[in-house]
Amino acid sequence: MRKILNIFAFGVITLGCLPAWSAELPVGLTWESNLHEPRFASPQAKFGGTFNTYIESFPQTFRIVGPDSNGRFRTWLLDSRPAAVTRHPDTKAWIPDIATEWAYGNDDKTVYFRINPNARWSDGKPITADDFTYVLTFMRSKDIVAPWYNTFYTQQIADVIKYDDHTFAVVSAEKRNKEELMLYTNLQPRPAHFYQPKVDKNKDGVEDNFVRYYNFKAEPSAGPYYIDDIKKGKSITFKHVGKDWWGYSNPYYLYRYNVEKIRVKVIRDKDIARQHFEKGNLDSFWLDTPELWREKSDTPNFEHGYIHKFWGYNQVPMGAGGLWINTAKPLLDNLDIRKGLAFATDFDGLIEKVLRGDVIRKPNPMGVGHGDYTNSELKAPPFDPDTAIAYFTQAGFGNIGPDGIRVNNKGQRLSFAITYSYGYLTPQVAYLKEQAKLAGLEYTLNLIDGSSAFKYVLEKKHELSFHSMGTSEIPQYWEYFYSENANKPQNNNFTNYSTPELDQLILAYRSEFDLNKKKALAKQIQAIVDQASVIIPGYMRPYAREAYWRWLQIPQPAMTKSTEFLFPSGTFRDLGTYWIDDSLKRETKAAMKSGKTFEPVTIMEEAYKL
Repeated sequence: MRKILNIFAFGVITLGCLPAWSAELPVGLTWESNLHEPRFASPQAKFGGTFNTYIESFPQTFRIVGPDSNGRFRTWLLDSRPAAVTRHPDTKAWIPDIATEWAYGNDDKTVYFRINPNARWSDGKPITADDFTYVLTFMRSKDIVAPWYNTFYTQQIADVIKYDDHTFAVVSAEKRNKEELMLYTNLQPRPAHFYQPKVDKNKDGVEDNFVRYYNFKAEPSAGPYYIDDIKKGKSITFKHVGKDWWGYSNPYYLYRYNVEKIRVKVIRDKDIARQHFEKGNLDSFWLDTPELWREKSDTPNFEHGYIHKFWGYNQVPMGAGGLWINTAKPLLDNLDIRKGLAFATDFDGLIEKVLRGDVIRKPNPMGVGHGDYTNSELKAPPFDPDTAIAYFTQAGFGNIGPDGIRVNNKGQRLSFAITYSYGYLTPQVAYLKEQAKLAGLEYTLNLIDGSSAFKYVLEKKHELSFHSMGTSEIPQYWEYFYSENANKPQNNNFTNYSTPELDQLILAYRSEFDLNKKKALAKQIQAIVDQASVIIPGYMRPYAREAYWRWLQIPQPAMTKSTEFLFPSGTFRDLGTYWIDDSLKRETKAAMKSGKTFEPVTIMEEAYKL
């Protein structure tokens, strides 16, 4: 299931302490496990078959860190992979993953884990404490060219201690309340044997030429699937480890990840991909736009019951996103300009007129769904051209040019490019462009191919970027607004915005032990970001909405609170509870040839609708 946050999804190694093999496990630990939560997969599931899906651009790397690694394909390499423990998707209780048991130390810093002795990498090597102890070396190395990870694993994780091959402890650099402590210490291992350096002049345990050497070398997987076949620029195929995958010794993995192969084709145009889906070349399709859910699913294959429709609500926390304003670009360092942009950007009209009310406006630029961490007093700015004009005038743009766009005394036009990554977003950005003219603002459209667009934004070349980020149950701010990340490429400070006040609050937030104080700091940080107008809140979809051929089967009910996708449609964030029924596939193919039809099926699940 989806990991809490990428920064919590790695293991680490002991540095600057006694050798790991000399450590003695403390006596008197209280070991915990949890095998009593409800199951969410179906015993009717069948193993086998190939699931066909697509992505719109081939990934620029298979590395999980370093340049160009933070693209959309990264979810395929991380989010389906086990960590020490994981959250139950409904109850949110901690349940076993790679570790069968865990224990909390009495220092508010340490959590101890016992590894499932059955755990194996996809290449057959056992998963041991060494794989959890390798990653601090890995993440602290300058060779990976990932300053954010270098800093995090230096400042936030103090130690990882190996006691034996199947027992280790992770030590936080700060005292943390019990719930947050598990988030920091719940690490995802890295295969130490795979990363043994060929050249290591610095003797830091990492290949000196790491970025280039590992660019398209996919590491072995601890999860059920590993990359088996690569046709560069065309497709990537994941293969299941097999019915004897070690994970099936964990009862929460039973009847999940049922297909034998997942073939991910590169189809650069979404409409062409939909045509492939209608022909049966793809097994499912994400119906994220109103046209796809309504008009473009009004076809014979849907009407004849060959393809089913599903709409199910979830309660997944939503991350920051909308329009990210790069304050390092000319004019955008002016608060009045940014305030004007916020009031001149008609997200509300976009939701009503283009997206037909199928989505919800984000009230908070930093996201929602984080419980008491969320500042519920924040409201997204409404579309108000008059207020926008007042801010623009105050910024020196009181004159109107012959084309209706505002200019200042230097002859600069009030014009900014919106960078976005997928063609299907063009009507949405075009709507924002037309509405902005009412305030004398020009938006130009800067469509860049998917993975290239994110690289463009990571390198801070954008003026405005239209995208949203994932999140965890406890929000993080350091990566977005700490000054070390401003005006530097390859990190998530997309706005290049920071202040000494934010720095102080962010550091206090990271180290705060008291949950009530921590939540208060989170709300204060969100309020400052909101006042800075560096992110114009966009919209969110609190549901999974998909079409799929009738040979795909799903549990009843299919949704959990944490279900983002029923199937791996563009990302790998499903819970793997679907399966392929070959007999239904043969029946459907035969029916299509003979003209036999079935009852059309549309499933609605609203148990988690807020």
